[in-house]
Amino acid sequence: MFLYDFIIAGGGASGLMLAYRMSKDAYFDDKSVLIIDKDEKNTNDRTWCYWEKGTGEWDHLLTKSWHKIYFGSTEYSETIDLLDYTYKMLRSADLYLHLKSEISKKSNFKFINDHIQLIEDNGLMVHITTDARNYIAKKVFSSIFDVSILTNQTAYPYLKQHFVGWFIKAELPIFDENVAGFMDFDIPQYGNTRFMYVLPTSRYEALVEYTLFSEELLDFGQYEAAIKNYIQVKFKLENYIITEKEQGNIPMTCYPFSDQNTSNLMFIGSSGGWTKASTGFTFANTIRYSSSLVQFIKENQNLKNFNIRNRYWMYDLIFLDVLHKNNALGSKIFTSIFANNEINKVLNFLDEEGSILDDFSIMTKTKPTINFMISGIMNLKQMIL
Repeated sequence: MFLYDFIIAGGGASGLMLAYRMSKDAYFDDKSVLIIDKDEKNTNDRTWCYWEKGTGEWDHLLTKSWHKIYFGSTEYSETIDLLDYTYKMLRSADLYLHLKSEISKKSNFKFINDHIQLIEDNGLMVHITTDARNYIAKKVFSSIFDVSILTNQTAYPYLKQHFVGWFIKAELPIFDENVAGFMDFDIPQYGNTRFMYVLPTSRYEALVEYTLFSEELLDFGQYEAAIKNYIQVKFKLENYIITEKEQGNIPMTCYPFSDQNTSNLMFIGSSGGWTKASTGFTFANTIRYSSSLVQFIKENQNLKNFNIRNRYWMYDLIFLDVLHKNNALGSKIFTSIFANNEINKVLNFLDEEGSILDDFSIMTKTKPTINFMISGIMNLKQMIL
């Protein structure tokens, strides 16, 4: 039996980011920390995009950044100057390598590749059973996602942000490398919320991604057919090379993941509700919450008391309830948000940093507003009762 002060179960972005934050804080210099993951985490299994003002902590790892984005739909299309913001693209292999390299500088941090079978908190210690051996820790932070938690409940809407992307290289310089295609809803919706996402890294290269917010996944070929058609129609491009592919399925839900936490076991990342329910963005929250969590750990508090819920949780709950009942409304909702509001206020709102007055202004301009209001009242009533 191996005893550690802290074990991080899962070495993806949230687990590694938490370990990195801990390794940079002198409080943990005399603490033993173990990171367990079944994989080495050295490949590009994710592409993260986020926006922020000015120079950021991870700018040295960026693949590309943009000061303009394109939003498109049948009702409104515009190339938008981000003003104070920059939209940034980060590939996972670069982040994994950097974080693991920095963490490894501390001899009290250890990595193990193994498959975790079971995690149990007995009230005093947390026991972890893997394929190879057993471990005990005073505190455990797990990013291992159990989808059955969502599929076995009906109280909270559960949609999926699912996507397939092609990294392509064209024969001709047809991309505008200064503009990121943030959302293009000007494609067949088929009763869902569907959009294309285009991130040009040069005049010749881009990530072209087909994304849906819906309950059901598609056959893989359907994603690829949509991407191929979009490239032909949008860029009039026939000759290109697919250099890489990616796919993903991100949970979109306001389910209270923190209810799973115990005094010594806490779930982080998507497993802990760190994914923003209305957009699927996780990386910006991972940056914020990992810093807050380190400070919380140093206070040696009951892990059940770490709270990330704010008023945006309610906004997201209302949004998901609307899309769950009428999935085809997504294009109209996002179009009204981007068409009727200043971009700084929109990004503040989506990043959960807006003022209450600005938030209210955005929501009252969002169509169909009545759906939001009715849904919000019904959900509030349900939670109060």
